[in-house]
Amino acid sequence: MSKGFSFGSTTGGSLFGNKQTTSSGFAFGSSSGTTQQSAFAFPTNTSSSGFGSGFGTKTTSAGLFGSSGFGAKTTASSLFGSSGFGAKTTTSSLFGGTSSSGFGFPKSGTNQGALFAQQQQAAQQQQADVGASALLATATALSAPLVYGDERDAIITRWNQIQAFWGTGRGYYRKDGAHINFTPENHFSRFKAVGYSCLPTAKDEEGLVAMVIAKKESEMSSIGGSKVEEAIHKILGGSQALKVNVQSMRSLPNDKTELTIYVSEQSSATGAVRRVPASELHRFMQQSNIQQQLKQQIFVESCLPRIAMTKQQIGNLLASPPAGVDPVIWEQAKRDNPDPKTLLPVPMTGFSELRNRLHLQEMMAKQHQTRLDILSKGLHNTRQTQVELQSKIDQHKRKLCETSHRVLQVVISQEIQRKTGFAIQPEEEEIRVRLEALHTEINAPSHFRGRLNELLSQTRLHHHTGGSPAMPGPNWLDGESLNDVNQHLRKQQEGLNTLVNILKEDFADLKLIEETLASDDALQHPTHYR
Repeated sequence: MSKGFSFGSTTGGSLFGNKQTTSSGFAFGSSSGTTQQSAFAFPTNTSSSGFGSGFGTKTTSAGLFGSSGFGAKTTASSLFGSSGFGAKTTTSSLFGGTSSSGFGFPKSGTNQGALFAQQQQAAQQQQADVGASALLATATALSAPLVYGDERDAIITRWNQIQAFWGTGRGYYRKDGAHINFTPENHFSRFKAVGYSCLPTAKDEEGLVAMVIAKKESEMSSIGGSKVEEAIHKILGGSQALKVNVQSMRSLPNDKTELTIYVSEQSSATGAVRRVPASELHRFMQQSNIQQQLKQQIFVESCLPRIAMTKQQIGNLLASPPAGVDPVIWEQAKRDNPDPKTLLPVPMTGFSELRNRLHLQEMMAKQHQTRLDILSKGLHNTRQTQVELQSKIDQHKRKLCETSHRVLQVVISQEIQRKTGFAIQPEEEEIRVRLEALHTEINAPSHFRGRLNELLSQTRLHHHTGGSPAMPGPNWLDGESLNDVNQHLRKQQEGLNTLVNILKEDFADLKLIEETLASDDALQHPTHYR
């Protein structure tokens, strides 16, 4: 089987030390040994097209972690020149100007900046034209395709509509095989819903840029953040004034990883260090040569800046529903937003996105549970530490009390030695009188000592006899408990008396029944009794 369009292969080194080979081809001009004409056989092009020479060339780029290593020379073919990425701090701009910031952005107010804006407007206009042509092709495929020119086109119309509703398949609308690929993002897809996502809170000055990498988090962790930083630093130009920092790394569904980085730039004049704004860093990384290097060496699929949205941007986003979303559903989603300050309604298109959100929710739940386990463990350790500290505090209190008594004894001995040979002073005589009064009051028979002796005797009596009315023990019941016991026993006795009366009445009834049966039997069989 031969393919009509062959775009060749591309081989390049990567951060992970293996070669990446990609090949693409379109097989609309395929032919086989047997040709069978069916009712829905789309027309094929039997002529072969040769694009192998133009796009089949190899592009070889030595990876940072491949066989060349860090100390070897790296040769890379740039789309914007042959100088490579290891440039000096003063780099030549893509549009002919120079910049000393380490990034080749055109300065504002120059002809290069105006040219850059014109190119952006041209690119936006081209995208709008492509979107309009795709929408026209979709409408043609769903309403009036001209594939056969007979009644089979009506069947093709219905089939294209079903594919558009499902959001998958190809919709043919011309005899030459022109078609439109239906995706879940098309306007007519029915499997759409509206969910909510958290609004970013980071500022542009923080310089955070998130990159989605087609590798597992375990693989990225095994490589190490320092090697990733070095690889990105080389791709961004390798300037000594720049430093790449990896802020976070988290796992994503489908074995992907989200890497959040920021770049610090040191001024050559003052030595001050600042973070490159996220918008500036993202704009630089969107250049085609930088994107190609990031994709080949680090397997970066997409790159987005983490910048908080302004109120005007949020208002513009909420003003009109996204493409293919019913305005009524969009308005209902805006009204049902549980927290408009932190959440933003976003469309969910297709089952794949729903599955991704489910996986993200499961991963976030696992992260929350892990965080709760860490907090629980920390709380347990804190409680244990608190108990240990409390015991130490009690121990130190006891030691303080013992030390205080020892100090008091020492002070007393010192005071006695100091007062030896001196007459009693008036304040000492007053203290002696007060102490004697306290001693007399304590030892009075009818006061504290008498009460203590009485309590001691009652305790001994309670221990030997098991209790007394004056001091109830374990075998002694008070008056209220005795009344409860008497009432319970009285009810039990009344119940027994009622049961005895019922039994007596039942026995009397049984005796009466026996007598009646005996008399009836005697009347029916009189000879038996004779």
